[in-house]
Amino acid sequence: MAIFEDEARLPPKPQHVLGESLDALSAPELGERIALCQIEIGRLEAAIRAREATKAAADAFFQGAKTGQ
Repeated sequence: MAIFEDEARLPPKPQHVLGESLDALSAPELGERIALCQIEIGRLEAAIRAREATKAAADAFFQGAKTGQ
């Protein structure tokens, strides 16, 4: 399949493992890791906001059901 051949030519995606040794990484590589972590933090924060919004909507719905509204 051509898609897998194209993917095989791409460089591996950098990833960061929490707690791993940073000794072998250059300053630019560390900067890339920071950027990746910041992106992931934003993604996690967005997921939290979505869950909070869902909970707030459910709470409002069930609160209205309790008061007969």
